[in-house]
Amino acid sequence: MSTISTETIATVKSTIPFLQEHGIKLTEHFYKRLFAGNPEVKKYFNSANQEAGAQQRALGSAICAFAQNIETPENLAPAVSRISNKHASLGILPEHYPVVGEHLLGSIDDLLDPAPPEVLEAWGEAYGFLADVMINAEKEIYAKQESQKGGWTGFRKMEVFKREHESKWITSFYLRPSDPCPVIPFKPGQYITVRIPTADGSTTMRNYSLSGSPNWDHYRISVKREVPRHADTPEGYVSSYLHTKVSVGDGIEIGPPCGDFFLGDHSPEAPVLLISGGVGLTPLLSMLHGTGSNPTTFIHAAIDGENHALRDEVEAIAEKVSNVEVHFRYSAPSNEDIRDANHHSSGLISNDFLSDFITPDTQIYFCGPKPMMRHIYKCLDEIGHPKSQTHFEFFGPQEELES
Repeated sequence: MSTISTETIATVKSTIPFLQEHGIKLTEHFYKRLFAGNPEVKKYFNSANQEAGAQQRALGSAICAFAQNIETPENLAPAVSRISNKHASLGILPEHYPVVGEHLLGSIDDLLDPAPPEVLEAWGEAYGFLADVMINAEKEIYAKQESQKGGWTGFRKMEVFKREHESKWITSFYLRPSDPCPVIPFKPGQYITVRIPTADGSTTMRNYSLSGSPNWDHYRISVKREVPRHADTPEGYVSSYLHTKVSVGDGIEIGPPCGDFFLGDHSPEAPVLLISGGVGLTPLLSMLHGTGSNPTTFIHAAIDGENHALRDEVEAIAEKVSNVEVHFRYSAPSNEDIRDANHHSSGLISNDFLSDFITPDTQIYFCGPKPMMRHIYKCLDEIGHPKSQTHFEFFGPQEELES
């Protein structure tokens, strides 16, 4: 692997103020340039996240973080792991990196109008270094996927052999191979990629967490149908396709399991706390299925009973496994919820509420809607729980979580 010269490090660091001020403008320009010059790569990107600006913010944050840590790239190891898993889930290959590099450098040149030659040369060298890191990380993921029993890379057809309505908006899809080969084992918390056709004859992809047990001989995803939040926003294309067009007996293409948010190996006596909100329960439910001897508490936050998915399954696990306890917290319980006492508490999650479930040794995993995750992250920070014992799946720049 190449190294970065001292001159390049100094030049890249000199661009940090520019990136801090104009990072979003740079990435917005980059994506427009990329899609105009190479429209074939659009299938790798989530159009909803593009429209919302989430990918632009995430990329801007990543570029700035790379510049700030260019002397200590080891600090970027968690980000490299997360991004390389995401890339592997989508089938990103080494030949894609020069395309991205061309448009990134072109965007820097366009915005600096023109960029000094030494800046373009430095960022070209720095990008080449980063590309090598990512390519090697992704190569390892692909090799591991392919070497496992039933392993594969790319996309494989699976049959939907069962679908179940879980709540007002969430439906589960049970998937088994269309061929005799078994499925790859996965780590509780990981996701697969679903690839479906689009109206223009292309394809589009989305990641969905595996919500079932890692011991099953099939996969399950539990998908929330994303409906428009405003009149001028589209519904989720892939989630709506799955909900309205995919029936039992149909085949869909999926990629192998990926992701670095999964239940870790902890000492048997360490308490584990799983906190989920909404459809964020999917990776946490998989972790609940995969829990070992650790004393484990599963907290699920929902609006009300109508929006509470997979309740019976969670309760069945708690009844069967002696070291598991569950707590359901509704923010706006209905009269029926109150009458039937089908939740344990009401209100938003608070410091006092969390403190009842946390010890200094507790390993905490959480996932849910962004506002909820920001709130939980803040609560845990105020409680003073060690960040090394806090694990989460957040879809966006970490700065958004910490803000």
